[in-house]
Amino acid sequence: MIEIAADVDRGRRSAVGVDGLEQGIFASFMPKPFADHAGSGMHTHMSLFEGDSNAFFEPGAPYQLSRTARQFIAGILHHGAEITAVTNQWVNSYKRLWGGGEAPAHLTWGHNNRSAMVRVPMYKPLKGQSSRVEVRTIDAACNPYLAFAVILAAGLRGIEKDYELPPEAEDDVWSLTGAERRALGIAPLPGSLHEAILAMEDSELVAETLGEHVFDFFLRNKRAEWDEYRGEITPFELERYLPGL
Repeated sequence: MIEIAADVDRGRRSAVGVDGLEQGIFASFMPKPFADHAGSGMHTHMSLFEGDSNAFFEPGAPYQLSRTARQFIAGILHHGAEITAVTNQWVNSYKRLWGGGEAPAHLTWGHNNRSAMVRVPMYKPLKGQSSRVEVRTIDAACNPYLAFAVILAAGLRGIEKDYELPPEAEDDVWSLTGAERRALGIAPLPGSLHEAILAMEDSELVAETLGEHVFDFFLRNKRAEWDEYRGEITPFELERYLPGL
């Protein structure tokens, strides 16, 4: 029997009490409330256990990662675009992914690389039970039940189908040019909710994981949100275009 262990860091937020509310201050799970500050991610640490044994740990392997762990990472990367509408389900989610501030925007993995979608934390000697992977794309406003379901499904599909893990990203992915990323075979995550919806629509994996009812309902809601957003006139447009056009 394989069990999953997950540890979530919703970071960069704090609870606000009654006094804060009286001052007009409140806590928010909004992925990117400020353009000039890092967003609010939900970095998720995951490992699989067979009984009391960590299936991700293999002594002497690169980064002490077992073949199972490498296949799991490969599954997340292979299906990464398909599951993004679930792990990053709001229009604002893509302002965080593509706004820098350590939020990954490409289908990459790396050892202790915070610019990668999947980070393999530094191994601690004699602590094989703590071997894990960290998925950094998820934002704090997702539905965690759906998000964990599709991430786990993607990883397990990688194990089931014996996916091959691509080379790791050793550089800061954000610092590379578009041409450099293409040369390295680094593909981007969806750049908007609309792109994420299109990727999810054709995903057999997500449809099977969520079930037909939830899959259709989710997509219908997200299409409605995108259509509403697309029809809005934003302050950016008014400030940039109104005075001169």
